[in-house]
This record gives sequence, structure tokens and C-alpha cells, in this order.
Amino acid sequence: MLAEKTPITWTALLLAVLPLKTGCQNLQTVPAVCYPSAAEYAPRSSQEPIDFTHLRQTPPAVYMLGAGDVLGIYIEGILGQSNEAPPVHFAESGDIPPAIGYPLPVREDGSLSLPLVPPLRVEGLTLAQAEDEIRKAYTVTHKILQPDQARIIVTLMRPRTYQVLVIREDATMPSFRQGASKGELVLGSGKRGITYAVELPAYENDVLHALAESGGLPGIDAKNEVTVLRGPPQAKAAPDIYLASLVQEIDGDLPFTPEVLQTVPQAPREAIKIPLRRAPGEPMPDIREDDILLNPGDIVFIESREAEVFYTGGLLKGGQFPIPRDYDLDVLGAMAMAGGSVAEAAGGAAGIGGIGGSSSGGVGSIFPPTRVTVLRTVNGQQTAIRVNVKRAVLDPRERILIEPNDFILLEYKPHELVLNILLNNLQFNYFLNNLN
Repeated sequence: MLAEKTPITWTALLLAVLPLKTGCQNLQTVPAVCYPSAAEYAPRSSQEPIDFTHLRQTPPAVYMLGAGDVLGIYIEGILGQSNEAPPVHFAESGDIPPAIGYPLPVREDGSLSLPLVPPLRVEGLTLAQAEDEIRKAYTVTHKILQPDQARIIVTLMRPRTYQVLVIREDATMPSFRQGASKGELVLGSGKRGITYAVELPAYENDVLHALAESGGLPGIDAKNEVTVLRGPPQAKAAPDIYLASLVQEIDGDLPFTPEVLQTVPQAPREAIKIPLRRAPGEPMPDIREDDILLNPGDIVFIESREAEVFYTGGLLKGGQFPIPRDYDLDVLGAMAMAGGSVAEAAGGAAGIGGIGGSSSGGVGSIFPPTRVTVLRTVNGQQTAIRVNVKRAVLDPRERILIEPNDFILLEYKPHELVLNILLNNLQFNYFLNNLN
């Protein structure tokens, strides 16, 4: 029976060997050890995060008053009767102590409007300094109260806040869509991202706190940078109206990019890009405190990065796989990501086809394939980089780094293909002989 099957075996062997010696050979291959992959671009893993404290402002030692603060003021005989206890206001949040007195806001020009005296400018003053100015106005300047009998109390009832927009296109968006807060504006999905209306207290109106309130630092699907879009002058005067008009002006199909946003009539005009990673040895990016401070109407924009993928084929299961953003991926890691085995024992997938038990249609891997060809396009020309899998396990020079749009093909070497075909046919003949 074996003799009858021998012609079929040698015919199959001849058909397998012939394609290896014929055809056009226009594509030149380069050994992996000779390809200067690392010299063409900075490895991703060489990047390191910046010091994130540069994204946070330095608060003063004592709270300084400004427009938008609400003060609790008690002036016996003026704001409150002498025979009545001053009112006490308890804040909704537990981090603000109780305030005593009647609420009076600090106006846009930084002044405080009080009964019987002209407006007093309190912007830039501490609470103690503002109390001294009010006491001076009532007892010295206008002599309405007696200096030794004037009872005046000034407290902070509600600190000022800054309303800004945070537009995110990174991977953390779906979790926030499930638990949307009251101030969240869901403007779309995908490239459009999600917009958060965030209110930041005074001395926390910076990029770091805006990111913390909207989901943290950019995810792996976003660029390693943050863009701050400055609002126009009218945003500071009426931030609520400005933000509402900005959302209304943006068309439903308009993508959120700094360039497109600046074409909207109500949109900001200045864009400040803040990098979040740097190469080793490079100095810290020049990030000024004015760059990270946020004012009413400003927009913090986190843009998604362009898709970077590689492709697999041949004896690897065909597919498209993403390239990591912050660390390097070599050819062995790419094969493992695609489900291929780089060190399979002989006979591990015999009779199954392909490698590692895949169903790619190849011959049984009694002898596993050890040739990988990486097809890469450089300056419009395609180059084939040849990698020996066995040597790549021990020699780092063989483990080239994968770049976007690389195509990874796992193939048999000619002798591996011949031996696999021969041994598989011998196994098949031996099985038929046992049946007979």
C-alpha cells in the first residue's frame, strides 16, 4: 500500500517546491539585523510623563477675594439689628466653614456694595483686610458708627467658581455616559467626544483640576497633549450665556478639533498646546502658570489620536491590531498579540493546519515556521524585512519594532515546507496502512 501512495507523495512534493523557484522576484528583502528601525524614530517607551504639578496653579497662603465671591457681612445697626443675633449660614459642602452675616456678592469690577457708603473695592484683599476697610469706611471716612461700638463681621459665604468646558475624545467616555452628572452635556459620540460643563472653585481653576473633574488624565486612545482654547472677552462677562451659545453654534456633524472650533463665530481664538510626555534628557516643556489657568468660557480639549494599527497574514490568523501608544511593540510581541506561537515544539500542531492550532489552511506544523516577513512602506516604497524567529528569541537585533501599517507574514522556509509535506504524507500513508 505504501508503494502505491509514493507517486502521490513525490508529486505533491514537486508541486510544493516548484513555486519556490519560479516567478518574479522584484521585492528585495532586507535582514532584520541590517534594518535601522530604531534610528528612524524615537521609541515610544523612551517617552516619560512630565511633572504633572506643572498643570496645577500655586494657591496663595491666604484666600484673596475676587469678583464672584459671596461674603457674609454683619454690621450691627446697618446690616442686622443690635437686639438680634446675626444669621448663620451653613454651606452645602463640608469643606467651607459656616458664614455669619447677610450675603453680599463681590461685583464684576471687584467692588462691594454696602448701605450708606460708596462701593468699596475688595478685590485682592483678604477677609481680614476687607473687614478693616469696611470698618474704616463706617467709622473714619463717613463716621456713621462709633469706633469703639462698631460690631462688624466679614466671612466667606460662597467662594467664586469658574465654569469651563472639557471636551474628551478618549476611551474613558463610555463610563461617564452611564453616570452622567447634572452639568454634563452629551454632544455626540466617536470623534465628536463628550463635553463636560465643569465648575472649578477659585485657586483650583487649572488644567489638572479640570481633568480630575472630568475623568482624569487622557486615556490610551488620546494624544499625549492637552489643548486649552481661550474664550473671547464676552465669555468672562456672561459665561453661562456664552457656553450655551457655543454649544448651539456647533453643527451636529462638526468634529471637535481646535482648527474647526476656531471657525465658529462664538468660539475661542487662542489655542495653547500642553505636552504630557517628553523624551529622556529633554528639559521640561515651557509651561507657564498663565497657560494652565482657566477662566470662564475656556475649553480644555483632549483629542483622540489617529488609529495606528498593524496587519497579520500568512500562517498567522489574518487581522488588524492596534499599536500601543506609550510603549514599543516588537515583532515577537506582535505575533503573540495575533495569537501565534514563537516557540512551538515540533509536532505541536500536526494535522491541524497553521500554527498554534489556528485554522489558516497551512500544512500541519510538524516543523514550525520560522520565517517572518514584515512588509513596510517607507517614503512610498515597500520594503520586505526578513526576521528569523529562532534567532529573534535570543538576538534583540532581530526583534525589530513594529510601525504603523506594517504587514506581518509568517511563512515556512523552503526546507520546512518540504519536510512538513513529506512527513504529513508519510503519516497519512501510515494511517491508511493501519486501516488495511
